[in-house]
Amino acid sequence: MRIGFGFDVHQLQEGRDFWLGGIHIPAPKGILGHSDADVLLHAICDAILGSLALGDIGKHFPDTDQSFKGIDSKILLEKVMELISEKGYKIGNIDTTVVCQQPKIMPYALQMQTCIANICNIEISDISIKATTNETMGFIGREEGIVAYAVVLLLKK
Repeated sequence: MRIGFGFDVHQLQEGRDFWLGGIHIPAPKGILGHSDADVLLHAICDAILGSLALGDIGKHFPDTDQSFKGIDSKILLEKVMELISEKGYKIGNIDTTVVCQQPKIMPYALQMQTCIANICNIEISDISIKATTNETMGFIGREEGIVAYAVVLLLKK
């Protein structure tokens, strides 16, 4: 077994789309980033990569590479899944927490779980998505940014 931890943070900005867990969520502010800025999928990618000491998402998909500009983060997760499969591992389970003031994301949790489960070839019940606010404190509380944390358990095939 291998355990990995992932973290990602992005700014929120008007006029951008809000992609989280592979799905589009209606919101007055979207997430700013080089790709679609899906912090949840990025944290999951980092957790998976970290579990096998393969570096992080920036090593594999650098923001200096224009081929990743605006890329759908589901594609990045698919590529990460190919890497761990080549190393002889599969995902046991994923546990995540998203920290944002707005929008409320739990009404979309099942859709996100379904999307992630399909990419990772695991059951919906193997994915935990939790959400919390920052109690109006700091950049998250002021609705300037969003954070995601992920822990992943990998198992030998």
